[in-house]
Amino acid sequence: MPIRVNALAVMAKAPIAGTVKTRLVPPLTPAQAAEVYHALLRDQLKHLKALTVADLYVAYAPRHARAVFADILPPGFCCFPQRGEDLGARMGTVFDHLLDREYEKVVLIGSDLPALPLNYVERAFESLSIRRNRVVLGPSRDGGYYLVGMNRRTPEMFQGMRWSHDQVLAQTLTKLAALGIDNELLPVWFDVDTVEDLRRLQAWSDPRAMEALKNTLCLLRGFEF
Repeated sequence: MPIRVNALAVMAKAPIAGTVKTRLVPPLTPAQAAEVYHALLRDQLKHLKALTVADLYVAYAPRHARAVFADILPPGFCCFPQRGEDLGARMGTVFDHLLDREYEKVVLIGSDLPALPLNYVERAFESLSIRRNRVVLGPSRDGGYYLVGMNRRTPEMFQGMRWSHDQVLAQTLTKLAALGIDNELLPVWFDVDTVEDLRRLQAWSDPRAMEALKNTLCLLRGFEF
């Protein structure tokens, strides 16, 4: 049974060279790109442990990677495998899994978000408390979204979508409007997909953000790009 009424799930992949952060190759090698992803994931999970409003989960892929994540997850996280043929199906089944466990509000985020402000996540859960059948989205700078939350099954929002392009958020909002589903947008954030994103991280001077990205920033000092 849930400890809290809220669940936060991180959608994560095993940090295997050639399968993660491929847009960083070149200038990084596939192995280096996987190291960057691994460091971002570790930093994010440690950062999220300070969140007190939700039970914490990692939904991992591929399905046979449970042992890999057993070595990565800090105390306080539970994990389960993703299911589905595309991103929309996988997100839908994560919501199904957690809503079946009697959580009232569920939020999913990506695994490569640098030091996502915890008040963004808290605001997402607060938004889902306002009314039933609501969706909350966190817009990302690339035209997609870094966070999606709901308090009622809404599988239609993931169906018939084309992913990984700069109109994902816009198309999602159009679909929600057609379905008559209320929504709220959080502040814009970003994930790490390109070398420009890595340079943005290196330029940060906020001491709290730098502390939350300790593993990632230490790793990047040894790379040339």
